[in-house]
Amino acid sequence: MPYTPHGLHLIAGDRVAGPGTFLSEPVDGPAHAFAVGTEDLVDRAARAAEQAFWTFGWTSRQDRAALLRAIADRIEARAAAITRIGCAETGLPPARLNGERGRTTGQLRLFADHILAGDYLDRRHDPALPDRQPVPRPDIRLIQRPVGPVAVFGASNFPLAFSTAGGDTAAALAAGCPVVVKGHSAHPGTAEIVAEAIAEAITACGLPPGVFSLIQGGNRRVGEALVTHPLIRAVGFTGSLAGGRALFDLCAARPDPIPFFGELGSVNPMFLLPSAMAARGAQIAQGWSASLTLGAGQFCTNPGIAVVLADQAQALAQATVAALQAVGAQAMLTEGIARAYVQGRDRIAGARGVQSLLTQVCDRRQATAQLFQVAGRDWLADHALGEEVFAPWA
Repeated sequence: MPYTPHGLHLIAGDRVAGPGTFLSEPVDGPAHAFAVGTEDLVDRAARAAEQAFWTFGWTSRQDRAALLRAIADRIEARAAAITRIGCAETGLPPARLNGERGRTTGQLRLFADHILAGDYLDRRHDPALPDRQPVPRPDIRLIQRPVGPVAVFGASNFPLAFSTAGGDTAAALAAGCPVVVKGHSAHPGTAEIVAEAIAEAITACGLPPGVFSLIQGGNRRVGEALVTHPLIRAVGFTGSLAGGRALFDLCAARPDPIPFFGELGSVNPMFLLPSAMAARGAQIAQGWSASLTLGAGQFCTNPGIAVVLADQAQALAQATVAALQAVGAQAMLTEGIARAYVQGRDRIAGARGVQSLLTQVCDRRQATAQLFQVAGRDWLADHALGEEVFAPWA
């Protein structure tokens, strides 16, 4: 059956409203209202996570593995509903959502197997040497321990594998760390249904409800409050370079700095050597086009820059333009991302020395590929040309 979001936060097992709401921006179907996060909700979730930590952090590996598998099972039980709402919110095709769901549940079960093996504990024992000279050595034992509550930020372009129950959440729970997720406003309904699966698994496993909370987006101050909260002990983030850098700086500026585990956006330059271009230039252009347009270019591995010798640039450009023209318009994850694409395109097109090789019309959230060319000296002289444009662009 279709899933109708309730639009509330999930704080330590409780559905909680907020002082305001924001609307989702689905590609297809009706928009839904979701509660906006607040600093007070961050505090409530962090305190619940800290309280749960003193039980959850000392559970057995078998208990935590059972939780991870229970989450995976409950996500799979909601498979059709997750795919339906995920496709509606993001515009990603069903095959992509189904594959990503499989990756998500696979990660959860992988971490369950990993912790049961016990190698991650990195146990070390240096026995005492009471007769050592010039001073005795005491008995020294080392073992990995959970650090405490972890904040996880949902990614815009991976509503499942890098969001509510993604790799960061799975790793933290496997280690015995409660998790507070800040949902991404690109797919709040998808975050909600997955959060319900996690909460159900926690209850079934008899664990404290504070082990997991979801605070929906809609307010940047929520993210700032989360990474600066004194009870949060680590942060996991997948997203833009600018957003990640801002959060990293907040983590580092705390009175007690905490680790920031970030996977940030990049332009991923390719350096095409003369022999490779001579041997398979046409195939390189085809492969590049496919990578640029994969998922409407909304991957952090999108190869947005190709560096090639001047005498081989024209052949590469012609072959790439032909390949890109064969790709139709694709839905961007949000209208905001689509607007940023148009702004980035216009900024690049107006830069010194930039030649437009392929400029197609973008209709609101529907994006088409763009291709520009610039001499190496002009590119090196303008740092802005090396900034990421999150889209099918190069």
